[in-house]
Amino acid sequence: MKKKDPFFWVTISCGIIIMAFILLPLVEMMAAPSLPMLKKTICDKDVVRSIRLSIITAGSAALISFLLGTPLAYFLARNHFRGKRLIESIIDLPIVIPHPVVGIAILSVAGKNHWLGKILHELGIRIMGSVTGIIVVLIFVGMPFYVNCVKDGFERVSPRLENVSRSLGASMFSTFFRVTFRLAWRSMVIGFIMAMARAISEFGAVVIVAYHPMIAPVMIYERFAGFGLKYSQPVAVWLVSVCLILFLTVRILTLRKPATS
Repeated sequence: MKKKDPFFWVTISCGIIIMAFILLPLVEMMAAPSLPMLKKTICDKDVVRSIRLSIITAGSAALISFLLGTPLAYFLARNHFRGKRLIESIIDLPIVIPHPVVGIAILSVAGKNHWLGKILHELGIRIMGSVTGIIVVLIFVGMPFYVNCVKDGFERVSPRLENVSRSLGASMFSTFFRVTFRLAWRSMVIGFIMAMARAISEFGAVVIVAYHPMIAPVMIYERFAGFGLKYSQPVAVWLVSVCLILFLTVRILTLRKPATS
C-alpha cells in the first residue's frame, strides 16, 4: 500500500478542524431542545408566523433579484469596459458593509426628509416597520450573491453559441431565452437560492428598519434577550432546518454541470 504524503494528513487534519468548528456549536444547539419542546414551538402561532414571514420576504427578495439582477449579470458577463471593476465593487458592497449600517442607510433615503422618502410617502409606500421595508433590506443584502453567481454562469456559456443563433436570424431576446437562459438556468436557480438563504439569515439591518412585523431571526433575538437560551434554541433549530434544506438543494443542483461549449 502506497504511503500517504505528510501534506495529505495536513489537509485532512485542517478539514477535520474546520468541520468540527462548524458542526460542534450547531449540533449542540440542534440537540439541546427536547422533541416535546420542538413540537410545542412549531405549534406556536407566533413562531410559525415569523418563520413563514421570513420565507415569504426572502423569497420575494430573491425573485426581485432574479428579475433585476439577471440582465445586469448578463451585461457584466458579456461586456468589458472602463469602470466595470468599479461597478462590480459597488455590487459587492452590501457584503462587507456592517448590517446595522445597511438599515440606517435605507432609512436615510426612505425618511420624509429625503426626496425619495417624500415620493414613497405620497404613493402610500411605507418602509419603516413594514413588510415592504423588510423586502427592501433583504434585496440589498441578497442581490450581490445572485448577480455574482449568475454572472459566473453566463461566462461559462460560450459566446459562439449566441453568435450562431444571431447569424441564423434570431434576435437578442430570442437568443437569450432560447440559448443562454437554457444553458445558464442552473446558475440562476443556485443564485436564487443563495440570495434567499442569505436573506433568511439577515438580522442587523432588518431589526433597524422593521422590528415588527417580526421575522424569525428577530424573534430568536427577542426570546434570547427576554428568556434565555432555553426559549430561543427551538426557534433557531427550525430556522436552521429551513436553511439546511436550501443549501442541500444548492449542492444537489451543482452535482452535475452540463457542458456549455
